[in-house]
Amino acid sequence: MHIQRNQLYVKTHSAAVVTATHDKGLIEFFSMSAPAKNRILAALPPEEHARLGPELHEVEMALGDIVYESGGRLDHVCFPTSCIVSLIYTMQDGAVAEMGLVGSEGMVGVALFMGGNTMPNRAVVQVAGTAVRLKAAKLQDEFSRGGPLQKLLLRYSQALITQISQTAVCNRLHSVEQRLSRWLLLCHDRVGSDEFMMTQEFISNMLGGRRQSVTGAAGRLQDAGLIQYSRGHIKILDRNGIENCACECYQVVKTELDRLLGGDVLLKARTSAAGAATP
Repeated sequence: MHIQRNQLYVKTHSAAVVTATHDKGLIEFFSMSAPAKNRILAALPPEEHARLGPELHEVEMALGDIVYESGGRLDHVCFPTSCIVSLIYTMQDGAVAEMGLVGSEGMVGVALFMGGNTMPNRAVVQVAGTAVRLKAAKLQDEFSRGGPLQKLLLRYSQALITQISQTAVCNRLHSVEQRLSRWLLLCHDRVGSDEFMMTQEFISNMLGGRRQSVTGAAGRLQDAGLIQYSRGHIKILDRNGIENCACECYQVVKTELDRLLGGDVLLKARTSAAGAATP
Protein backbone atom coordinates (compact mmCIF):
# COMPACT_ATOMS: atom_id res chain seq x y z
CA MET A 1 0.00 0.00 0.00
CA HIS A 2 1.40 3.39 -0.99
CA ILE A 3 0.62 6.44 1.12
CA GLN A 4 1.83 9.78 -0.17
CA ARG A 5 3.10 12.62 2.01
CA ASN A 6 2.24 10.90 5.26
CA GLN A 7 4.56 10.95 8.27
CA LEU A 8 4.45 7.64 10.13
CA TYR A 9 4.94 7.38 13.85
CA VAL A 10 4.80 4.20 15.88
CA LYS A 11 3.07 3.56 19.20
CA THR A 12 2.43 0.46 21.28
CA HIS A 13 -1.25 0.60 22.12
CA SER A 14 -2.91 -0.68 25.28
CA ALA A 15 -6.29 -2.39 25.11
CA ALA A 16 -9.23 -0.08 24.64
CA VAL A 17 -12.07 -0.16 27.13
CA VAL A 18 -15.47 -0.12 25.46
CA THR A 19 -19.04 -0.49 26.54
CA ALA A 20 -22.09 -1.13 24.40
CA THR A 21 -25.05 1.22 24.38
CA HIS A 22 -28.51 0.78 22.89
CA ASP A 23 -28.48 4.24 21.27
CA LYS A 24 -28.54 3.33 17.56
CA GLY A 25 -25.93 0.64 18.10
CA LEU A 26 -23.09 3.08 18.74
CA ILE A 27 -20.05 2.42 20.94
CA GLU A 28 -18.81 4.70 23.70
CA PHE A 29 -15.03 4.72 23.87
CA PHE A 30 -13.54 5.37 27.31
CA SER A 31 -10.00 4.84 26.06
CA MET A 32 -9.03 7.34 23.37
CA SER A 33 -6.01 5.41 22.05
CA ALA A 34 -5.98 5.19 18.26
CA PRO A 35 -7.36 1.63 18.02
CA ALA A 36 -10.28 2.61 20.25
CA LYS A 37 -11.41 5.06 17.58
CA ASN A 38 -11.87 2.29 15.02
CA ARG A 39 -14.93 0.09 15.47
CA ILE A 40 -13.21 -3.15 14.47
CA LEU A 41 -10.06 -2.67 16.55
CA ALA A 42 -12.06 -1.46 19.56
CA ALA A 43 -13.96 -4.75 19.63
CA LEU A 44 -10.84 -6.90 19.98
CA PRO A 45 -10.27 -8.48 23.42
CA PRO A 46 -7.23 -7.42 25.51
CA GLU A 47 -5.09 -10.40 24.50
CA GLU A 48 -5.57 -9.53 20.83
CA HIS A 49 -4.53 -5.94 21.50
CA ALA A 50 -1.48 -7.14 23.40
CA ARG A 51 -0.35 -9.23 20.44
CA LEU A 52 -1.17 -6.68 17.75
CA GLY A 53 -0.16 -3.54 19.65
CA PRO A 54 3.50 -3.38 18.54
CA GLU A 55 2.39 -3.87 14.92
CA LEU A 56 -0.12 -1.00 14.84
CA HIS A 57 1.25 2.18 13.32
CA GLU A 58 -0.63 5.46 13.45
CA VAL A 59 -0.46 7.62 10.31
CA GLU A 60 -1.66 11.05 9.23
CA MET A 61 -3.78 10.96 6.06
CA ALA A 62 -4.07 14.12 3.92
CA LEU A 63 -6.90 14.94 1.51
CA GLY A 64 -6.16 13.28 -1.83
CA ASP A 65 -3.61 10.77 -0.51
CA ILE A 66 -3.59 7.49 -2.45
CA VAL A 67 -3.97 4.46 -0.17
CA TYR A 68 -3.72 2.01 -3.07
CA GLU A 69 -3.90 2.13 -6.86
CA SER A 70 -5.94 -0.08 -9.16
CA GLY A 71 -4.19 -3.43 -9.46
CA GLY A 72 -1.49 -2.33 -7.03
CA ARG A 73 -0.02 -4.60 -4.39
CA LEU A 74 -1.23 -3.97 -0.85
CA ASP A 75 1.66 -4.02 1.62
CA HIS A 76 -0.49 -2.74 4.48
CA VAL A 77 -4.12 -2.44 5.50
CA CYS A 78 -5.56 0.74 6.91
CA PHE A 79 -8.04 1.12 9.79
CA PRO A 80 -9.32 4.74 9.60
CA THR A 81 -9.81 6.49 12.93
CA SER A 82 -10.76 10.02 11.88
CA CYS A 83 -10.13 10.09 8.12
CA ILE A 84 -12.46 8.83 5.38
CA VAL A 85 -11.19 6.82 2.41
CA SER A 86 -13.16 6.69 -0.83
CA LEU A 87 -13.17 3.57 -3.00
CA ILE A 88 -13.41 4.90 -6.53
CA TYR A 89 -13.37 3.45 -10.03
CA THR A 90 -11.90 5.31 -13.01
CA MET A 91 -13.21 4.47 -16.46
CA GLN A 92 -11.06 4.42 -19.60
CA ASP A 93 -12.41 7.83 -20.61
CA GLY A 94 -11.39 9.29 -17.24
CA ALA A 95 -14.87 9.38 -15.70
CA VAL A 96 -14.79 8.70 -11.96
CA ALA A 97 -17.42 7.35 -9.58
CA GLU A 98 -17.37 6.28 -5.95
CA MET A 99 -18.15 2.64 -5.14
CA GLY A 100 -18.12 3.05 -1.38
CA LEU A 101 -16.40 4.81 1.49
CA VAL A 102 -14.58 3.63 4.60
CA GLY A 103 -14.24 5.47 7.90
CA SER A 104 -13.83 4.57 11.54
CA GLU A 105 -16.26 1.66 11.14
CA GLY A 106 -14.01 -0.39 8.89
CA MET A 107 -10.79 -1.26 7.11
CA VAL A 108 -9.25 -0.50 3.72
CA GLY A 109 -7.72 -3.53 2.01
CA VAL A 110 -10.27 -6.37 2.26
CA ALA A 111 -8.69 -8.05 -0.79
CA LEU A 112 -5.84 -9.25 1.41
CA PHE A 113 -7.99 -11.64 3.43
CA MET A 114 -10.54 -12.35 0.68
CA GLY A 115 -7.80 -14.01 -1.38
CA GLY A 116 -7.57 -11.57 -4.29
CA ASN A 117 -4.58 -9.51 -3.05
CA THR A 118 -5.36 -6.64 -5.48
CA MET A 119 -8.42 -4.56 -6.40
CA PRO A 120 -9.48 -2.97 -9.72
CA ASN A 121 -10.44 0.30 -7.98
CA ARG A 122 -8.41 3.02 -6.25
CA ALA A 123 -8.60 4.08 -2.61
CA VAL A 124 -8.23 7.83 -2.04
CA VAL A 125 -8.48 9.89 1.15
CA GLN A 126 -11.54 12.15 0.80
CA VAL A 127 -11.52 13.58 4.34
CA ALA A 128 -8.17 14.16 6.04
CA GLY A 129 -7.45 12.65 9.43
CA THR A 130 -5.68 9.69 11.00
CA ALA A 131 -5.62 5.92 10.58
CA VAL A 132 -3.96 2.85 12.06
CA ARG A 133 -1.84 0.80 9.70
CA LEU A 134 -0.98 -2.91 9.88
CA LYS A 135 1.35 -4.90 7.65
CA ALA A 136 -0.38 -7.15 5.15
CA ALA A 137 1.50 -10.27 6.25
CA LYS A 138 0.53 -9.68 9.88
CA LEU A 139 -3.13 -9.24 8.99
CA GLN A 140 -3.13 -12.44 6.96
CA ASP A 141 -1.51 -14.31 9.85
CA GLU A 142 -4.12 -13.01 12.27
CA PHE A 143 -6.97 -13.81 9.89
CA SER A 144 -5.74 -17.38 9.46
CA ARG A 145 -5.89 -17.87 13.25
CA GLY A 146 -9.67 -17.86 13.00
CA GLY A 147 -10.13 -15.68 16.07
CA PRO A 148 -12.15 -12.54 16.85
CA LEU A 149 -10.44 -10.42 14.19
CA GLN A 150 -11.43 -12.86 11.45
CA LYS A 151 -15.08 -12.82 12.55
CA LEU A 152 -15.16 -9.02 12.73
CA LEU A 153 -13.54 -8.61 9.31
CA LEU A 154 -16.01 -11.02 7.71
CA ARG A 155 -18.92 -9.11 9.25
CA TYR A 156 -17.45 -5.83 8.05
CA SER A 157 -17.00 -7.24 4.54
CA GLN A 158 -20.72 -8.04 4.40
CA ALA A 159 -21.54 -4.50 5.51
CA LEU A 160 -19.19 -3.09 2.85
CA ILE A 161 -20.76 -5.25 0.14
CA THR A 162 -24.16 -3.89 1.17
CA GLN A 163 -22.89 -0.33 0.93
CA ILE A 164 -21.32 -0.87 -2.51
CA SER A 165 -24.48 -2.55 -3.81
CA GLN A 166 -26.72 0.17 -2.43
CA THR A 167 -24.49 2.88 -3.90
CA ALA A 168 -24.93 1.35 -7.36
CA VAL A 169 -28.71 1.33 -6.93
CA CYS A 170 -28.73 4.87 -5.54
CA ASN A 171 -26.62 6.33 -8.35
CA ARG A 172 -28.93 4.73 -10.92
CA LEU A 173 -32.34 5.55 -9.44
CA HIS A 174 -32.15 8.61 -7.20
CA SER A 175 -31.70 12.34 -7.73
CA VAL A 176 -28.44 14.20 -7.17
CA GLU A 177 -29.94 15.92 -4.13
CA GLN A 178 -30.89 12.58 -2.57
CA ARG A 179 -27.47 11.11 -3.36
CA LEU A 180 -25.68 14.14 -1.95
CA SER A 181 -27.76 13.90 1.25
CA ARG A 182 -26.93 10.20 1.57
CA TRP A 183 -23.25 10.89 1.05
CA LEU A 184 -23.20 13.74 3.59
CA LEU A 185 -24.85 11.54 6.21
CA LEU A 186 -22.39 8.70 5.65
CA CYS A 187 -19.48 11.13 6.01
CA HIS A 188 -21.03 12.76 9.09
CA ASP A 189 -21.38 9.36 10.77
CA ARG A 190 -17.68 8.65 10.27
CA VAL A 191 -15.82 11.92 10.92
CA GLY A 192 -17.26 12.64 14.38
CA SER A 193 -17.58 16.33 13.52
CA ASP A 194 -20.15 18.66 11.99
CA GLU A 195 -17.48 20.21 9.76
CA PHE A 196 -15.16 18.80 7.11
CA MET A 197 -13.34 19.91 3.97
CA MET A 198 -14.48 18.78 0.50
CA THR A 199 -14.45 20.49 -2.91
CA GLN A 200 -17.47 20.35 -5.23
CA GLU A 201 -15.32 18.76 -7.92
CA PHE A 202 -14.39 15.94 -5.53
CA ILE A 203 -18.03 15.49 -4.49
CA SER A 204 -19.20 15.35 -8.11
CA ASN A 205 -16.60 12.67 -8.82
CA MET A 206 -17.76 10.70 -5.78
CA LEU A 207 -21.42 10.89 -6.84
CA GLY A 208 -20.71 10.20 -10.50
CA GLY A 209 -22.53 13.38 -11.54
CA ARG A 210 -21.77 16.67 -13.29
CA ARG A 211 -20.26 19.43 -11.18
CA GLN A 212 -23.09 21.79 -12.12
CA SER A 213 -25.66 19.31 -10.81
CA VAL A 214 -23.83 18.91 -7.50
CA THR A 215 -23.49 22.70 -7.19
CA GLY A 216 -27.22 23.09 -7.65
CA ALA A 217 -28.04 20.34 -5.14
CA ALA A 218 -25.64 21.77 -2.55
CA GLY A 219 -27.15 25.21 -3.10
CA ARG A 220 -30.66 23.90 -2.44
CA LEU A 221 -29.55 22.20 0.76
CA GLN A 222 -27.86 25.42 1.85
CA ASP A 223 -30.90 27.55 0.98
CA ALA A 224 -33.01 25.19 3.11
CA GLY A 225 -30.68 25.80 6.06
CA LEU A 226 -29.45 22.20 6.17
CA ILE A 227 -25.77 22.81 5.42
CA GLN A 228 -23.31 25.64 5.10
CA TYR A 229 -20.87 25.38 2.22
CA SER A 230 -18.06 27.76 1.25
CA ARG A 231 -14.81 27.11 -0.61
CA GLY A 232 -14.62 23.44 0.20
CA HIS A 233 -15.73 23.81 3.81
CA ILE A 234 -18.92 21.91 4.66
CA LYS A 235 -20.81 22.37 7.92
CA ILE A 236 -23.81 20.24 8.88
CA LEU A 237 -26.51 22.52 10.32
CA ASP A 238 -29.62 20.30 10.39
CA ARG A 239 -28.93 16.56 10.29
CA ASN A 240 -32.61 15.63 10.65
CA GLY A 241 -33.43 17.80 7.67
CA ILE A 242 -30.73 16.10 5.60
CA GLU A 243 -32.12 12.69 6.60
CA ASN A 244 -35.52 13.81 5.32
CA CYS A 245 -33.93 14.77 1.98
CA ALA A 246 -32.02 11.52 1.62
CA CYS A 247 -33.38 8.39 -0.04
CA GLU A 248 -33.84 5.09 1.80
CA CYS A 249 -30.35 3.98 0.75
CA TYR A 250 -28.69 5.72 3.70
CA GLN A 251 -30.84 3.92 6.25
CA VAL A 252 -30.37 0.55 4.52
CA VAL A 253 -26.58 0.91 4.74
CA LYS A 254 -26.62 2.18 8.33
CA THR A 255 -29.05 -0.47 9.57
CA GLU A 256 -26.96 -3.29 8.07
CA LEU A 257 -23.73 -1.87 9.53
CA ASP A 258 -25.28 -1.57 12.98
CA ARG A 259 -26.71 -5.09 12.71
CA LEU A 260 -23.32 -6.55 11.84
CA LEU A 261 -21.00 -4.31 13.87
CA GLY A 262 -23.28 -2.57 16.35
CA GLY A 263 -22.68 -2.16 20.07
CA ASP A 264 -24.21 -5.46 21.17
CA VAL A 265 -22.33 -7.40 18.48
CA LEU A 266 -18.97 -5.89 19.42
CA LEU A 267 -19.50 -6.43 23.13
CA LYS A 268 -20.42 -10.06 22.43
CA ALA A 269 -17.24 -10.49 20.38
CA ARG A 270 -15.12 -9.28 23.27
CA THR A 271 -16.90 -11.27 25.98
CA SER A 272 -16.96 -14.47 23.88
CA ALA A 273 -13.24 -14.22 23.30
CA ALA A 274 -12.63 -13.55 26.99
CA GLY A 275 -14.75 -16.58 27.91
CA ALA A 276 -12.88 -18.81 25.47
CA ALA A 277 -9.58 -17.73 27.03
CA THR A 278 -10.75 -18.58 30.55
CA PRO A 279 -9.54 -22.03 31.64
